[in-house]
Amino acid sequence: MTTRLRTTPLPTRLAVAVALLLPAAAFAQTTSQTHAHPTTLDRVQVTATPLGGDAENLAHPVEVLYGDALEDRKAGTLGDTVSSLPGVQSGFFGTGVGRPIIRGQEGPRVQVLSGGIGSMDASTVSADHAVSIEPFLADQIEVLKGPANLLYGSGAIGGAVNVVDGRIAREVPNRPISGRAELRAGSGNDERSGMFRLDGVSGDNLVLHVDGLIRNTGDFDIPGFAQVPEDHDHDHDHDHDHGDEAEENAYGTLPNSSIRTRAGAVGATYFGERGHLGVALSTYRTNYGLPDGAHVHAEEGGHDHDHDHDHDHEEEGHDEHGSVRIDLVQNRVDLKGGIYNPLPFLSALNVRAAYNDYEHVELEGGMPATRFTNKGTEARFEAVQNTFNGWNGAFGLQVGHVDFSAIGEEAFVPPSVTDTLGLFVVQEKEFGPVKLELGGRHERVEIDPVAGESRKFDASSLSGAAIWHLSEVFDLRFGADVSGRAPTNEELFAAGPHIATRSIEIGDADLDTERGQRLEVGLHAHTDRVEFKAAVYQTQFKRFTYLADTGVVEDDLPVRLWTQADATFRGAEAEAKFHLLESDAGDFDLRVFGDVVRAELDGSGTRTVQFAVPHGDHAHNYETDIALGGDLPRIAPSRIGADINWSLGGWRANIGAVRYQKQDRVAALEEPSPGYTLVNAGVAWRVGEADGTQWELFLDGRNLTDQEARPHTSLLRDYAPLPGRTVAGGIRVYF
Repeated sequence: MTTRLRTTPLPTRLAVAVALLLPAAAFAQTTSQTHAHPTTLDRVQVTATPLGGDAENLAHPVEVLYGDALEDRKAGTLGDTVSSLPGVQSGFFGTGVGRPIIRGQEGPRVQVLSGGIGSMDASTVSADHAVSIEPFLADQIEVLKGPANLLYGSGAIGGAVNVVDGRIAREVPNRPISGRAELRAGSGNDERSGMFRLDGVSGDNLVLHVDGLIRNTGDFDIPGFAQVPEDHDHDHDHDHDHGDEAEENAYGTLPNSSIRTRAGAVGATYFGERGHLGVALSTYRTNYGLPDGAHVHAEEGGHDHDHDHDHDHEEEGHDEHGSVRIDLVQNRVDLKGGIYNPLPFLSALNVRAAYNDYEHVELEGGMPATRFTNKGTEARFEAVQNTFNGWNGAFGLQVGHVDFSAIGEEAFVPPSVTDTLGLFVVQEKEFGPVKLELGGRHERVEIDPVAGESRKFDASSLSGAAIWHLSEVFDLRFGADVSGRAPTNEELFAAGPHIATRSIEIGDADLDTERGQRLEVGLHAHTDRVEFKAAVYQTQFKRFTYLADTGVVEDDLPVRLWTQADATFRGAEAEAKFHLLESDAGDFDLRVFGDVVRAELDGSGTRTVQFAVPHGDHAHNYETDIALGGDLPRIAPSRIGADINWSLGGWRANIGAVRYQKQDRVAALEEPSPGYTLVNAGVAWRVGEADGTQWELFLDGRNLTDQEARPHTSLLRDYAPLPGRTVAGGIRVYF
């Protein structure tokens, strides 16, 4: 056995993305000699913080997608929509599921928000559960990289993605009636979709809103076979097994990958002299397939059982199981309000709240099999203080109550009720060229399962960040924080086959609060010709919670154990935008970006664990050794990408490519994955007046080289590649 030695705390390859883009900083320095002032940037306001501000003026790392950039990157899932941002990738479980991955962290560590309140769906419970937010209806999407749990709780220890949809207005529009609409059709999956949004003003202070979306797609095209052929080193008893496998392995189209989505909302917001109040009613409904071969059932005959009904179940079940689809429905009520100057020392008192009723049913052969429900409420109260001795700040309270249930043959997590109570404070002040941001939060989480003892956790977080303006062109960014995360229901109490992960998952009811310590340094530069930003970061975790392979196999499924160990995430990311040319032939911009993340367990050797795998009225007890060192599983590979953007009058176009490197730094019992390159392009033509009605024709192409791509972050990479070449076109109208 070979041992990989690492003698440096931050490996040289860790800074690949920054090193590739450092010439941009030098170019910015040269350019600044003739352009002594920074570029005038679009100052889009970030709504995910109580003190507001634009992304560039916030010391904590934030990315915002809006306007044409958002239109050009919108996809059917939230993860795919934001995956072109540095440090952000997407999970994949068929085209119906794509959850954001921020700096290598995902699931219960990345909070997904709608209007600043959690989505309250079941997407963190399993990789095959979709996020219940429609990106095509978004006004802007805000990505908070690094811990965002000061405001949003321990579930945001790895970051947060906030979707701003305008269903509750932030201000009275300038026009009595405004809105937008889009019709789209695509090849590669026979997409047919349409959306609309309408905002109207009644009187001078009542804003009414309505929106809706319909999306239908067929099974999507793939460049080759759906499943990776079995390793030839595997032991096959009969040659004809290969032939049977080839017959079952789909080619050219991924079966059962179609989607049907419906979404819509109505809202009303009243603005008065002393405050505002808004309410929105929304629904999100989607029916999507899980690619065949990805959703398997445990074999009941793998062990000598004396119970005849086990064998009967096996024989009958496999005959009856068909393609699996998920039918998801979420109905939600959102409320947002505020009082201006409620007290002499407060400038505003704000409240955001939501009630959520979520359900999805897993259909096997069209028949209901497992039902997941999530009913809950969440509210956050924020008091924004008047400036005191140069300090601006806010403090508040967040409460949450979620009633989760899973019933059916694949309910590997027990029903539970989770109650959350959090207190937080954020403060900021400018000291000459330095802006300082500080914050703290204490949270109490109680998880009460339907069977077994409840668990209570305390999670405290402290955060500091600063911007040091070295000149009008350059500034340095610093960040340091200590954050905590309470374990989730599935990490504590999972006990049984989890079909989406093709494994048996066993929780640990004795897990403790996870703690992370992050350090980050960044550099930003802005001139008339260059915009550049880069960051390196490290997060050390105590009691990092992860799913470890045990090496035990039951019923042809590997047994994986939720466990804790110390771990370190190290990474770097960079992005540079060059304004190459302004001429009669159009304006040309070049964007280059890259990112890399490494995640390793800090220990060495192994430790012995004992666990039990339930089997009806009895359990199988095991003792095995798991590694205390090595790489963590399914960590996003490093990337580098570039795209050229052109605009002239009402025309704009772009073409770019992203290279995903091979991932060979893998966990024990995990296979490496090859690299691939995705090429995308788009063109749009807009006519009309900026202050009137505008029409736009567009054409977008994804994966234009028809590359076979199997993301390392996907649990499906051996069973379903990313879609092949897809071209979509349509018409948009803004008024």
